[in-house]
Amino acid sequence: MIKYIFSIFLVFFSNQAVANIKSNLIENLKNIENISFNFEQNINGEKENGKCVIKYPKKIYCRYELSNQKTLISNGKSLAIKTKTSYFIYPLDKTPLNLILDKNFLINKIKETDSRIIDKKFINFKFVEDDNEINIFFNKKNYDLIGWQTLDIYQNLSITYLSKIIKNQNLDKNLFNLPKKHF
Repeated sequence: MIKYIFSIFLVFFSNQAVANIKSNLIENLKNIENISFNFEQNINGEKENGKCVIKYPKKIYCRYELSNQKTLISNGKSLAIKTKTSYFIYPLDKTPLNLILDKNFLINKIKETDSRIIDKKFINFKFVEDDNEINIFFNKKNYDLIGWQTLDIYQNLSITYLSKIIKNQNLDKNLFNLPKKHF
């Protein structure tokens, strides 16, 4: 009987802890208009670094630290990737970033998806939407977004880690304008 009562007690407090984590994550996301961060991206073992700014909803600007001067920009509708010698533009809604850059979508997924704690430091949510499998990770201490894992538009595994996160800065209103195609 004592084991039964203890089990119920344990399940109750475990469920309460999960509800608190989700509530704190959601509250943190609701209070974010934009975030700036350094990133490391690993696509099939090839690593790239740089700096990004996300402005909700669905805008991103990333400058890669490579000799080809790669930038990635979304104006909320299209996603442009530009280097010194090439320029590609995609409909944002055909990429996993369309979902990751949508704060309200993330909040809804957090509400309806079970979470896992990884290494007692990270909170992970995994979901599939529009044929995109997305793993999203948050810091368990401060509930900040710290990364995601997706399949990119070429079906490559893409893992992105965030660091040095700064929230709600004043941003240049032209930052998310798509670049011109100049070579």
